[in-house]
Amino acid sequence: MITNKQILIFKHSADTLYNAKDYTSSTILYFKTLFAVQDILLLKKIGESPKDHTMRFGKLKVHFPDLFQELDLEFDTYRDTYSKIIDKATCERIKRIVENDIKKYQIKE
Repeated sequence: MITNKQILIFKHSADTLYNAKDYTSSTILYFKTLFAVQDILLLKKIGESPKDHTMRFGKLKVHFPDLFQELDLEFDTYRDTYSKIIDKATCERIKRIVENDIKKYQIKE
C-alpha cells in the first residue's frame, strides 16, 4: 500500500535527478510520484488503488475528473520517457503538476 512517506521519497529522488540535469530520469520519477498521489487518493476515497494505468484512468474519470484530465493531457509525455530524451521545459511542466497536487491534496509525512 502506498504511503505519504513513499510519495515524498519518490519526489525527493526526482528532485535529486532534476538538480543533476537528468531530465528524462527525473520526469519518470515525477510521473511515478504523480501516479502514487493519484493512487493514494483513490485508496482513501474508494478503498482500493488501481493495479495498472487502464484501471487508474477509469477510476480517476469517475472519482477525480480533474486528475483524470490532468493525466490524460500528459500521458503521451509519460510514454515518451521510454523512447525519447526529455528536455528541461517538459520536465519542469511535470514537476509543477506534481508539486501542485502534493500541495493541493496535502501530502505530508
